[in-house]
Amino acid sequence: MTIKPLSHIRVLDLTRVLAGPWCTQNLADLGAEVIKIERPGTGDDTRGWGPPWMPGANGQPREDSGYYASANRGKKSVTVDISTAQGQDIVRGLAAQCDVLVENYKVGTLARYGLGYEDLRADHPSLVYCSITGFGQTGPYRHRPGYDFIFQGMGGLMSVTGEADGLPGGGPQKVGVAVADITTGMYASLAIAAALAWRERSGQGQHIDMALLDCILAFGSNPAVNHLVSGKEPKRYGNAHANAVPYQVFDTRDGRLIVAVGNDSQFAAYCQEIQRPDLALDPRYAKVSGRLVHRDTLLPQLSRAMAMDTTASWQERLERAGVPCGPINTFSETFADPQVVHRKLRVDLPLSTGGTCPGIASPMRFSETPLDHTLGPPALGEHTQDVLTQRLGLPEAALTQLRAAGVI
Repeated sequence: MTIKPLSHIRVLDLTRVLAGPWCTQNLADLGAEVIKIERPGTGDDTRGWGPPWMPGANGQPREDSGYYASANRGKKSVTVDISTAQGQDIVRGLAAQCDVLVENYKVGTLARYGLGYEDLRADHPSLVYCSITGFGQTGPYRHRPGYDFIFQGMGGLMSVTGEADGLPGGGPQKVGVAVADITTGMYASLAIAAALAWRERSGQGQHIDMALLDCILAFGSNPAVNHLVSGKEPKRYGNAHANAVPYQVFDTRDGRLIVAVGNDSQFAAYCQEIQRPDLALDPRYAKVSGRLVHRDTLLPQLSRAMAMDTTASWQERLERAGVPCGPINTFSETFADPQVVHRKLRVDLPLSTGGTCPGIASPMRFSETPLDHTLGPPALGEHTQDVLTQRLGLPEAALTQLRAAGVI
């Protein structure tokens, strides 16, 4: 059996939708045993967020969405109604055998069930308890619900995303991926790993308070700190960059190409390749600060030059000159890219219901504890009997009674 960085850790996962499941999927990828608690009958909200649906037996779709599959591989699904006293006892018993608990209920909900941090730490002081909410455990908005879109707007990200006002399609724009959720899940994973490292020295667990609003603001640190330094509101530049020129999409003779010049030597090499070496010698453009000030006179000249040749030709020439550039791929093109294929970023995971489910490999690469992906996302309640029998010692008669009562 492969030894992974967190193979010694057990996690109780009381999360659903994306930020929390993304965090616990990271922990599962790193080797932790993740026991996901889901509502009997319905499970995680995102199981129903289809189509598309996960593949099932004999090529028939399973009643779980691709969205759910993207954030729940490698976990064990246990169905428990935590609104019942018996369900709360089950969760409490499982928590006592876990190193980490991750939850994303509204502030105060689990405390009402006797499952808050203060409730559990009394008997389990080494528990690392991570709460993920929209606004955090404190502050005037702590009880508000919220989704990724809300936080992209509130956290300032949309104010710097999209084309400038006055241009076609101008106006604030959200990112096409739920970046507030993903970023919060990543920060939560790191915070949990740090808390476990501290526990190894102190023997003590702690409560981690993660908020989507906090994380999306941290995600936008570059323009946010520019604002704090200058006192000015950052502009939207569409596919251009506020602090680098040229750093944008150019139309070519037959398509488009991203050119991302990050320093003055790259700019000189770029000008040489587009047969405009004079631009690199022009004192207005030779330094990045000048290019930022004079972007309005520089960029039209670069655009005219880029329109003279094809995308493939420019990419070959610029790459040879060491100028960062690249295409705008569809996902089909991305998965066919030789580098993506070489890095084995697509994985196909076996499902207990038959068939396989495609997914994206973890980007974390370790030399001594390599990761592998051998378990697909679980069917709803797939591991209920095994976990409750092995961890809590419940006999079949007790499980039958709990099922009849709708507790599991």
